[in-house]
Amino acid sequence: MARSGIDREQLGILIFGSVCRDFMEPATASVVHANLQLPLSCQCFDLSNACLGFANAMMVAASMIELGQVKAALVVAGEDGGPLVEATIKRLNEDSNIGRKNSKLSFASLTIGSGAAAMVLTHTDIAKHDHKLLGGGMLVDSSAVELCQGGVVEGGAGPLMQTDSETLMQEGVKLATRVWAETRAELGWQNSDVDRVFTHQVGVMHRKLLFEKLELDPAKDFPTVETLGNIGSVSLPISLSLGLEQGKVNAGDNVALLGIGSGLVCLNMGVRW
Repeated sequence: MARSGIDREQLGILIFGSVCRDFMEPATASVVHANLQLPLSCQCFDLSNACLGFANAMMVAASMIELGQVKAALVVAGEDGGPLVEATIKRLNEDSNIGRKNSKLSFASLTIGSGAAAMVLTHTDIAKHDHKLLGGGMLVDSSAVELCQGGVVEGGAGPLMQTDSETLMQEGVKLATRVWAETRAELGWQNSDVDRVFTHQVGVMHRKLLFEKLELDPAKDFPTVETLGNIGSVSLPISLSLGLEQGKVNAGDNVALLGIGSGLVCLNMGVRW
């Protein structure tokens, strides 16, 4: 908020977009709202869509701004992967029938990380910077809904998740290829127009295959998964934030934000920095 130059009194909406939430109710957004001492006029709610929560919240906030419902929005997310990693290790250690085949379904759960990110979006009228969210594309392949599923298991053993990582990667990249074509058409971009790419990152092989199929230059990528792991909804915005801090984006650059979440849902957005 300090970096944006926007006063908290100007915020009309707060959206919390994490997979992780503090409790079933009230919305975790209300906890953030209270801690930030936001005004009574600032609406708030949780938005959940697996690893796409933050990106979807950006889209909703931008739509509200375009419709004239609010002038400024705050999108936040905080993922705590610790309980999932610990519960997965405990289950693997206690399962006497565990083997190569059935342990693979738990592998993705061992690469989950923790982190937090926030973003302020505003109407052009009050913006302190020239950065602009241009639009994007989104498609859903719900036939892949069973490839990754998780939650708190009966008996309170902690959160557990099963993921067919290889099939999910193949189907996800296949969907991402179609969405990228729609995104380029919407924005009027060619691949050569893209200066920097930030993605939701789940693994090295996934990122390599994604850039290969989208025919994007891997040199324009900003990898974080090797040190941060898969941070769910935070992966995309935290990679963008770190890239900005390290001077990887220049004024006027075309930046592609590529998001994907289990379900299977893919959302791409373009930003002119």
